[in-house]
Amino acid sequence: MEIKKDVIIALDFSTLEETLNFLDQFKNEKPFVKVGLELYLAEGKKVIEEIKKRGHKIFLDLKLHDIPNTVYKAVKVLLKLDIDMFTLHASGGEQMLTLAKQAVEESGKNTKILAVTQLTSISQEEMKKTQLIEKTLEESVINYAKLAYKCKLDGVISSVLETKKIKENTSKKFLSVTPAIRLENDIASDQKRIATPQKAKENASDFIVVGRSITKSKDPYQTYKKIKEIFTSK
Repeated sequence: MEIKKDVIIALDFSTLEETLNFLDQFKNEKPFVKVGLELYLAEGKKVIEEIKKRGHKIFLDLKLHDIPNTVYKAVKVLLKLDIDMFTLHASGGEQMLTLAKQAVEESGKNTKILAVTQLTSISQEEMKKTQLIEKTLEESVINYAKLAYKCKLDGVISSVLETKKIKENTSKKFLSVTPAIRLENDIASDQKRIATPQKAKENASDFIVVGRSITKSKDPYQTYKKIKEIFTSK
């Protein structure tokens, strides 16, 4: 997959019909899209196949997290699908990450693996309370990013707030994919560490994931074009 800064639309729908009706609004555009847990569980590989038929790149965001051998076998299955990127949790540990990378290499595919650091819905207070991590949220994210880089993954998922530090501690070529992107006046909802497309651009994100700001917009196509112009313009 060619690496070029881009906006990924989160397809936060529960049916294939809703998804395809939404994509129909994009005329000649073929935006990069994210299929998450809800849509994939509802429709399975059919949704991947139908979206691919239309010429879209697909980020499959299932956040795999299990014992290393199970994740290795799960990745082998996922790679039978025509996906461009997928996720797993960095907290699964070095062996799990290494075996996931091995599965991709054995497949001969160029599918990118991204490790989730800390969810953007997690605050520092909650992380300390529920995960018993006494470091700062930023230190935890950087630690997971360095682990993913050591295991030769392609990049990480983090908030915009950590992207510059991640690249400083890994490589400029190590992908930084940032969710929780909202336009200035949009509601944060269940996300805690949100940012605007402009902020993501300033902080060296490679991809931004935008859901409700586009999918709930009165004109999703025009909103997508506006966000893409903000994020990708030089």
